[in-house]
Amino acid sequence: MGMNRPITIGRIDYANAWPLFHQLEDRVEWNRYEVIKRVPSELNRLLQAGELDVSAISSFSYGQNADDYMLLPHLSVGSIGKVNSILLFLKEPLERKRPERIALTATSATSVNLLKILMTLRFECEPEYVTAEPVLEKMLETSDAALIIGDQAIQASWKNHGLHVIDLGQLWNEWTGLGMTYAVVAARREAVAAAPEAVQAVYNAIKASKQYNKMHLRPLIEQACSQLGGDSAYWNMYFHSLQYDFDSKLQEGLKLYFDYSKQLGLLTKQVELTFFEDQSAQKVKE
Repeated sequence: MGMNRPITIGRIDYANAWPLFHQLEDRVEWNRYEVIKRVPSELNRLLQAGELDVSAISSFSYGQNADDYMLLPHLSVGSIGKVNSILLFLKEPLERKRPERIALTATSATSVNLLKILMTLRFECEPEYVTAEPVLEKMLETSDAALIIGDQAIQASWKNHGLHVIDLGQLWNEWTGLGMTYAVVAARREAVAAAPEAVQAVYNAIKASKQYNKMHLRPLIEQACSQLGGDSAYWNMYFHSLQYDFDSKLQEGLKLYFDYSKQLGLLTKQVELTFFEDQSAQKVKE
């Protein structure tokens, strides 16, 4: 079996995913693979529709479609503590006033549902949620708080706007003691069945990119400074604070997140973490 077209790979178009994908194109054969950059919500849609074979997606989207996907092991975007780019901006501190209306980003499902879990179960608060473009000032014109993620959240956090800012990664960790995984890398099961060697090659390439980039962050730091602003000290801290290996503590945190999502009716059924079997690891064992 096989495919008579290039394997399509979805890449999250945020700085937090750069260490997984930077220079990936150099590690795959250009005529056999196509890399597509989008925000997480668009990658979620494309993988679900079968327009991508392998993609970084919102963790929540994996939960919705776990029967159709396999996770690529040791690949994720997560944090144990501060994530620095999933931020809730509030006009009043939570201790003083619970928000009645929160404006949400439309670019990622994981963070939106993480916020709903924290509001409902941690703070016993049921605000109205409205979706809006991720422009902080506009979001707060008609809402008490705004959730922004990714590069826009980072840039908004640098402004002296006098708002109260909550880092959802830190809040989750303080509440549960666990890490949180915001994005995973998944392959469609039908792609694994049709072209297992091609999926293995994609997995090898992303894993090699991650391992190299974690050891050589300087080009990513320089790219972030020129493209997004800020200084090298900030970006050095940012990349080091993120977790890319999807270890047991992060898996445990994601399972709890899925359990809470099911409890609140955000997901319709229990979610199992099912992993693609790494053939190169098997060969080493043999």
